[in-house]
This record gives sequence, structure tokens and C-alpha cells, in this order.
Amino acid sequence: MRTELVSEPGDRDRPNEDFASVALPASGLGGTLVVLDGVTPPKGATGCLHSVPWFTARLGGALTELTVSCRDLTLSEILSRAILRTAEPHRSSCDLSHPRTPQATVVVARWSAETVEYLVLSDSALLLESPDGTVTPHLDDRLALLPRSALATDALADATIRNKEGGFFTAAADPTVATRAVTGVVPRAEVRALAALTDGATRWVEKFQEGDWTDCFTYVHKEGAQALVDRVRTLERADAEQRAHLGRSKTHDDATVVYVEL
Repeated sequence: MRTELVSEPGDRDRPNEDFASVALPASGLGGTLVVLDGVTPPKGATGCLHSVPWFTARLGGALTELTVSCRDLTLSEILSRAILRTAEPHRSSCDLSHPRTPQATVVVARWSAETVEYLVLSDSALLLESPDGTVTPHLDDRLALLPRSALATDALADATIRNKEGGFFTAAADPTVATRAVTGVVPRAEVRALAALTDGATRWVEKFQEGDWTDCFTYVHKEGAQALVDRVRTLERADAEQRAHLGRSKTHDDATVVYVEL
């Protein structure tokens, strides 16, 4: 088995709000990956005393432990439990009902000798490659399908579409959001390798159009996860003045890539 994990902050002066892990249980019967993209809040109140990295570290840690230790639970059930576990330590000190309470996008994959399970919530991506080289993206595209006018201001997004029916969903403090995730199970024999990317890395496809998802997967396989992040950074620097045209609110974003060959 080959694994690669790269996670790089968008700004060296700010903490990385992404989280990534790969876990290979001692039993040797499978493994898991977890990738979170912490949602950077606008300046102002969030109702919480804690930072986004504080939140993603705890949610990511809970997801990693539960996917390994609770193989009888579905990934949706595990996400629900992990959200509850993460909320409990600050429920009494923070307003967890605030729309900008710390939150994150989620990708989880878990494999055994028989199956590969997956869960995707919001705009990070999971790519599965079959033995014949076919790459299948598993995406939660609700955010991408919203008109840009609906995202014109953070206040509007908070009030009308963030974690609301008809909008998009992230993992925050409500465990029922787990039922909104894109989930599935495929036979292990149909998966040769997989890759998970936060939207700071998927810019290679979605913003800069360097290629499609198959091209992106091939790039990571041949050149490595760090090479993909480096290429995105080069494109961002070259196009810093045009970022509004490409729908980028900031020149650089935290970028994470996890690659696993089974």
C-alpha cells in the first residue's frame, strides 16, 4: 500500500484550518482516510470562543478514531457521533446555534477486504480509480449549483443557505447534518486507488481548468500530491489579479491532498 498526505496553509502567517489523516488498523484488514476543510469565518462574531483549527482537530480526531474502532457503524452514523463528541466540550461556553460556529467540509473513506465506503459533505472531493483506470469523482455539488448571487455576501449566505434546505451543508454542531452527506459503498475489487482533496487543491480542476478529474488523479499518481499543490500555488500567483473572475475570494487557500493505493 502506498499513501501520500500533503496539507499546506494558504497563508504562512495563519494556521492551516484543514485536517487530514490516514489510519491503518493493527488488524491489517483495511484502513480509513479523513479530510476536513475548516470554513474560515468572516471577521466578527462566531458565537464561539474556539478557533476553526481547534474544531477541525477535534472533529477530525473523532472521525479517525471512530472509523477505525466502530466498523459496525455506517459513515453517516460515525459523522453524527463525531459531531456530538466535538460539540460537547464547548456547548456550555459557546453559542453552537450561531450560523458561523466553527464548521468544516468532510470527506471520509473506509476500506476493507470486501468494500470501500465513502462520505462527502460540501465542496471537498473524493476520487476513486478502478483497475481499468477509470476515475469516478464523488462530489457534493450543492454549493456549486447555487447561483453566485446567492453567495454575494456572507450575511446572506448565513441567513438563507448555510445549513438550510435548498442551500448547502457543512459539519458544525448539528449531528443530523450527517444525513445530508453524499454516501455510498463500492466493491473493493472495483477500486485500485483513491484521492481526497480540499477545495484549495481542487482549484486545479474547478478554477484553473488544467484538466478534468481523471487528469487530476493521473497528475497526483505520477507527480505526487506535493506537485499538485505546488502547481496550484504557481497558477494562483500568476493569476492573482484575475481571481474575482474565477470565483476565488482569496489568492491562496489551504490545500490538502491525500492519496492511497490499495
